[in-house]
Amino acid sequence: MIPLKLKAGDEIRVISPATSLHVITPDQRRLANERLADLGLTVTYSAHAEECDEFSSSSVESRVADLHEAFADPNVKAILTTLGGFNSNQMLQYLDYELIAWNPKIFCGYSDITAIATAITVKTGLITYSGPHYSTFSMEKGFEYTLDYFRKCFFSEEPIDVTPSPYWSDDQWYLNQVNRTFIENDGYTVLREGHAVGKIIGGNLCTLNLLQGTAYMPSLEDAVVLVEDDNYSNPHIFDRDLQSLLHQPGFDKVKALLIGRFQNASGVTDAALDKIIRSKRELDHIPVVTNVNFGHVSPIITFPIGGTIAVKAENGQVTIQIQKH
Repeated sequence: MIPLKLKAGDEIRVISPATSLHVITPDQRRLANERLADLGLTVTYSAHAEECDEFSSSSVESRVADLHEAFADPNVKAILTTLGGFNSNQMLQYLDYELIAWNPKIFCGYSDITAIATAITVKTGLITYSGPHYSTFSMEKGFEYTLDYFRKCFFSEEPIDVTPSPYWSDDQWYLNQVNRTFIENDGYTVLREGHAVGKIIGGNLCTLNLLQGTAYMPSLEDAVVLVEDDNYSNPHIFDRDLQSLLHQPGFDKVKALLIGRFQNASGVTDAALDKIIRSKRELDHIPVVTNVNFGHVSPIITFPIGGTIAVKAENGQVTIQIQKH
């Protein structure tokens, strides 16, 4: 089930299923609203979006109520999450998946939001999206690539060719919007060649792994798996987290693995990734491509969880196309 695309005049709702809107400054909100208004969209906020407790979040009841209200409101055409965090998976058993299925619409966020987005796709069949948060729209510099892929995914039904961004940045832009460091992008790295077409599963790896053994874990059969992690990860943690995913039923039917670019502080270098991937016989028969533009390094693409993607990695060349979104 694919939600309707956006058009000028549509309302989007900002909800805070993890970190509170309270942490986003007024200046950042103004810029995010201006960016979304330039797309012809009107921003509204959920009733409890700014509630903030000692975990920089709010009660499960408040967060669930806001998500339900956003899906139930016929005027709302898309839902953007404020930010990631640590506690989205608290909500999963309390969500009304029948309500969501009867009111399909765009749901977009990344990082910790992987838990909710994946659960919704598993329980309802609705395609959800890994893409920018509401707060991401407040990035003053280096946002063009992110905006371009957001527009391609939500305003068009055409297939999307995913090409590397010209540059990337790993700085804490939200703390200093002026002094930014941008690094020339050397493009994708091919660790295993091959070609594949499959449904997209993935997002933040450690968050996805929280779903193992639950009713919210997606089937991996015939999937192209996209995973990334942040600077809380390191080569040892990423290695064991990836291995845990490889142990899941159906991974032997996975078609390809795409890995998002890592933050420098993680220490997950190209050399480390090469050694990690080569140590796993389960990956010998499928294409593996790293340094793709998604995750915690900007800029990022928007991709559909449950959509269809084609990957071709041969002779050092890579083509990636999102076909169904």
